[in-house]
Amino acid sequence: MAALSAAAALAGARRVVVKIGSALLVEQGALRAEWLRALAADVAELRAGGADVVLVSSGSIALGRGALKLPAGPLALEQSQAAASVGQIRLARAYEEVLAPHGIMTGQVLLTLEDTHDRRRYLNSRATLATLLGLGVVPIVNENDTIATDEIRYGDNDRLGAQVAVTIGADLLVLLSDVDGLYTDNPQTDPEARHFELVETITPEIEAMAGEPTSALSKGGMKTKVMAAKTAVTGGCAMIITAGAGLHPLRGLQNGARATLFVAQGDPRSARKRWIAAMKPKGVVHVDAGAMRALGQGKSLLPAGVTRVEGVFSRGDAVTIMGPLGALGVGLAGYDSVDARAIAGHQSREIAQILNYPGRVALIHRDEMAL
Repeated sequence: MAALSAAAALAGARRVVVKIGSALLVEQGALRAEWLRALAADVAELRAGGADVVLVSSGSIALGRGALKLPAGPLALEQSQAAASVGQIRLARAYEEVLAPHGIMTGQVLLTLEDTHDRRRYLNSRATLATLLGLGVVPIVNENDTIATDEIRYGDNDRLGAQVAVTIGADLLVLLSDVDGLYTDNPQTDPEARHFELVETITPEIEAMAGEPTSALSKGGMKTKVMAAKTAVTGGCAMIITAGAGLHPLRGLQNGARATLFVAQGDPRSARKRWIAAMKPKGVVHVDAGAMRALGQGKSLLPAGVTRVEGVFSRGDAVTIMGPLGALGVGLAGYDSVDARAIAGHQSREIAQILNYPGRVALIHRDEMAL
């Protein structure tokens, strides 16, 4: 990051997650079509500059509520889920229609809290999002409100956005909000409230400044945004809070619009390596000298270089990588222990025949190990 400013952070980001709140996207039950078209132009500009973009979008319940003409006030869980079911179709179609003129394909990804807490689901969602980005798609992520209950849901897309950002190794999360950043107090009620342009460390004092939601449509107030910032920056991802109600909010951010930047603690890759290194291994994968040299050159661990597998583990569990001279590090297994034993010592092209399904080429991918 050339300078500690929100505009510089956005200009230098190579993978950006943008969270869009319901209050920005939906007004009186209807989509703000002009605003969404302007946002699509901003996304196209970011992509033209070489950045991957993921959109974490609220709005499905608000859109569905308007379409179903449900009454004002709190909805029962079943009503919220029904509204989400109707609204998700409209939301996905709206994004497809505004991004298609820019030559951008979209894909919908619906997540629940369980999808990021369960190891297998987490790895599957990470792989899906990475594949979509590799294919040039802009994923539209939302909480799966049609099935999520209070016990298994995020409840707000600020924290979901932070989790998605960390999952895909984004270097910047932008929260488009109805406020232009963090203040010492609620600026709507305290005219003396002071704005923060930069937060280098999230202290207890910073957390204490968080308030309640400022909009009837918004589930997350500043408190959830600061919680999201803690998740993001710990994962090596900077975070920006900025007002998004005006047209072209991302372009405005690039041009110096008021915002608060939370500074990342390191970079996404090193943060992930630290996380993997801190995990307790559930097994051991022994490798030969050739595999040890390949790992030293930054390559993935292929089954052909594995001589022995110890322990009982599932896909996504941490395992010790053991070379001829001792432990080399820790990695996340791409296969469970049964399948890992079956393919150990074999060429990658033989995996499908041995396992009776088309498996992954690597037993441990280079991005999933800390040596």
